[in-house]
Amino acid sequence: MDAIKTYIETNKERFLNELIELLKIPSISADSAYKDDVLKTADAIKDSLARAGCDHVEICETDGYPIVYGEKIIAPNLPTVLVYGHYDVQPPDPLDLWESGPFEPIIKKTDLHPEGAIFARGACDDKGQMYMHVKALEYMTETNCLPCNVKFMIEGEEEVGSANLAVFVKNNQEKLKNDVILISDTGMISNTQPSITTGLRGLSYVEVEVTGPNRDLHSGLYGGAVANPINVLAKMIASLHDENNHITIPGFYDKVEELSREERDEMAKAPYSLDAYKKALDIDDVYGEAGYVTNERNAIRPTLDVNGIWGGYTGEGAKTVIASKAYAKISMRLVPNQDWEEITELFKTHFESIAPEGVRVKVTPHHGGQGYVTPIDNIGFQAASKAYMDTFGVKPIPQRGGGSIPIVALFEEELKSKTILMGFGLDSDAIHSPNEHFGIFNYFKGIETIPLFYKYFTELS
Repeated sequence: MDAIKTYIETNKERFLNELIELLKIPSISADSAYKDDVLKTADAIKDSLARAGCDHVEICETDGYPIVYGEKIIAPNLPTVLVYGHYDVQPPDPLDLWESGPFEPIIKKTDLHPEGAIFARGACDDKGQMYMHVKALEYMTETNCLPCNVKFMIEGEEEVGSANLAVFVKNNQEKLKNDVILISDTGMISNTQPSITTGLRGLSYVEVEVTGPNRDLHSGLYGGAVANPINVLAKMIASLHDENNHITIPGFYDKVEELSREERDEMAKAPYSLDAYKKALDIDDVYGEAGYVTNERNAIRPTLDVNGIWGGYTGEGAKTVIASKAYAKISMRLVPNQDWEEITELFKTHFESIAPEGVRVKVTPHHGGQGYVTPIDNIGFQAASKAYMDTFGVKPIPQRGGGSIPIVALFEEELKSKTILMGFGLDSDAIHSPNEHFGIFNYFKGIETIPLFYKYFTELS
């Protein structure tokens, strides 16, 4: 413990500066205009892994953005940890809500981060958390205390569905062979009460298009006489929830895992303040499915949300038209046992069936993935728990997360190993939102904790 703390303190400024330089690169995988920046980031990760002590590092080409692979093999009889992360980031829009440039990292102190936090797109999701593992490896190789083998697989398409990662994993099972997979792309309860994510929701993401007349029409001449695609789309979307905020798609809940009262009571032991939650979001009240509290709605229950909606004239001033088309992007977060492809098909069938005469509906699936639950009785979870206990002085609470990392279920299917989700971010870090940030305390605490996971996992294996 003293050795790693001393190493971090000695290299503190360098560790921060290296992350800041990485955050300056706008590696936005969803926008082809940033292709060169995404590729530049992959090269930067490759160089960082080599400097940290990997004996072999390579850029693995895919049909999309490359995967950076690195390894440090001590001995074939020792356990192998496979670290997964991603170097691509979400688009920063809306830009006008950022207090500083999304790719101009700055450090600011906040109430939750009195030691300061790095504000930039990708600070927490996932460059900052991924880079903790690179620096943890550096410490273990520089001090000759790496107790087992380690492999890195860092991709550039997580924010757009990881389609090419699935192909890479299936085609490289021997290269990726491991005893446990370690990911830091989740969060924890607070900086004083750590938690380990034991479950992730699945995802189905679709785009819908409603078409009415063959062109935009004058709203005075045609209003009330033809179907308005925007009006129709709004009604169709509104009908997807009932008065209890229950999703109305037939068959949607057929395979939903219902947690026991005992499990729900255990979840309720996690520290939580509804008032603080509302204050942080500047809302008067929470909203969601009847019969469940907020921490259940966003973790163990499926959801359906509109992520974007558009159509017609949205420029300055007035233009009195009935639009020919209206669009929406919709995501459904799924719980274990719900198959994302099956849910996508259920949505498509239902959405097409509720369209009134006078419009045509098109549903385009984008991407998705299965939910995942990791048992708390495996040695990977136990090693992580002991590591957190050492560095935080408090036993971590197992907690299901509301987000999705679709490839986790694929990892277990193809590589036959469990995934441990050691996240160090906070819910307030604004991932995917303007002013995303990652606490300096959290960054260094991750670097401090990760080597202990390696130690305990090797001892327990």
